[in-house]
Amino acid sequence: MTALDAVAIALGAFLILVGIAHFLLPRYFRSLVPPWMRTPTAAVAATGALEIALGIAVLVPATRAAGAWVTAALFAVYTVAVHGDAALRASQQQERWLDRPSGVVARLLIHIVYLAWAVGIALGA
Repeated sequence: MTALDAVAIALGAFLILVGIAHFLLPRYFRSLVPPWMRTPTAAVAATGALEIALGIAVLVPATRAAGAWVTAALFAVYTVAVHGDAALRASQQQERWLDRPSGVVARLLIHIVYLAWAVGIALGA
């Protein structure tokens, strides 16, 4: 097993687990959906299913590059649409730390790492 295989397996497993979590903890994931999205329940279900499918695609060597590129695109959309929206609404008065400025910065930084993780796999596959 190469280092790329190990990193791809880790990303695939991560995507599958997070995708499953969308269905086990829908309330939490709905809380991350921006208010301008009119159907948060459908958005959570769709992204959960997509993450599971992408996780499987990243695990399979024949579909790894395509799966990683689509994963990178998904992470880019999340970074802008979800976390960018949260940045516009962030304030120290928010109840949850994730919705305060420091929490939003942490979310953005983590998603940039996720994006780099997916792009690195896509380029190496």
